Amino acid sequence: MALGRAQIFGVAVALADAHGLAAVTMRRLGAELGVEAMSLYHHVANKNALLDGMVDAVFTEIALPAGPDWRAALTRRYGSAREVLVRHPWSIGLMESRSSPGPATLRHHDAVLGCLFGAGFPVPLAASAFAILDSYLYGFALQEASLPFSPGAETTAVAESIMSSFADGEFPHLTRLGREHVMQPGYAFGAEFDLGLTMLLDGFEAALGA
Repeated sequence: MALGRAQIFGVAVALADAHGLAAVTMRRLGAELGVEAMSLYHHVANKNALLDGMVDAVFTEIALPAGPDWRAALTRRYGSAREVLVRHPWSIGLMESRSSPGPATLRHHDAVLGCLFGAGFPVPLAASAFAILDSYLYGFALQEASLPFSPGAETTAVAESIMSSFADGEFPHLTRLGREHVMQPGYAFGAEFDLGLTMLLDGFEAALGA
């Protein structure tokens, strides 16, 4: 089967998922594909072009905003984006960094703006909404990926370990947060995302109405 760009980017994404972005070298990628590294340059000009393609491949997994209700459309879009970033944490810092964005990247940006413009957002407010919503998405995803625990019992174990280093009454507010929220059954840091997104959309809806 002939080697193609989509196959190369797909394998590169899988390699980054499994071993981190540092593992994605032309030599390693060639080995995964069963070809010499030099043959990849017939399809991908350089490492930057490879990263462009990997980012674009990630964007293809994110649901485009669609439907007449702009709030519902953006809620689905940003919820989908967070789920995709959880699957590909290496991509968080790359998603908005490319100077040669691919077609899926451009299609997503255009669709988000189209959703806002279609709802009646003037250009300055649409620009602010897009920037702030994306900043929230990537900031939340980065914090979630950096946490020293996974949901479930591990969360409680890490919280207990941290609080055990406190002297009695030393950090009462952190202790309360841990005991009454973080260590409660069913706690998941990711659940905070929906509340934050709702509050942002509430603010933009109010600004639009004003």
